Amino acid sequence: MNLKSFVRDVPDFPKPGVVFKDITPLLDNAQAFAAAIDAMAEPILVLLPTHVLGLESRGFIFGSALAHKLGLGFVPARKPGKLPRPTFSEPFALEYGDDHLEIHQDAFKPGDRVLIVDDVLATGGTAAAARRLVERTGAQAVALTLFIELDFLKGRDQLKSLPVFSVLNY
Repeated sequence: MNLKSFVRDVPDFPKPGVVFKDITPLLDNAQAFAAAIDAMAEPILVLLPTHVLGLESRGFIFGSALAHKLGLGFVPARKPGKLPRPTFSEPFALEYGDDHLEIHQDAFKPGDRVLIVDDVLATGGTAAAARRLVERTGAQAVALTLFIELDFLKGRDQLKSLPVFSVLNY
């Protein structure tokens, strides 16, 4: 299945000069979405993760589906003020602004092996913040898996030794 045919380019969103990768056509097609989840799960099986960390907000979609497929628990990494218990917070830079990610302080424990999941890897700031959050709990980030990687933005450079798996590359 040609999964790229289910990704639509939206120019100048969310600001002029940015070409947004719209995944809603993929999500609207059950077979295409299932194929994407299967492709994202394939290289992860040998890493033996214990948990999935999904990054707000589209990482929740892919992350929860992967957690279900892999039989793992799912933890959301949220924007500030969305989680009810004490949190760890990490800042990050986007290609069009700055933000923070938060997880509950008790989301993971030492020895947990965490798979970080998002829809798109761009500059790598969000994924790097997620990795720092995992490490603050004493757990280990074992990989980042995502649907799309924007190679020209060199997001992998911020992730050093963390394995990165992407289904589609642009």
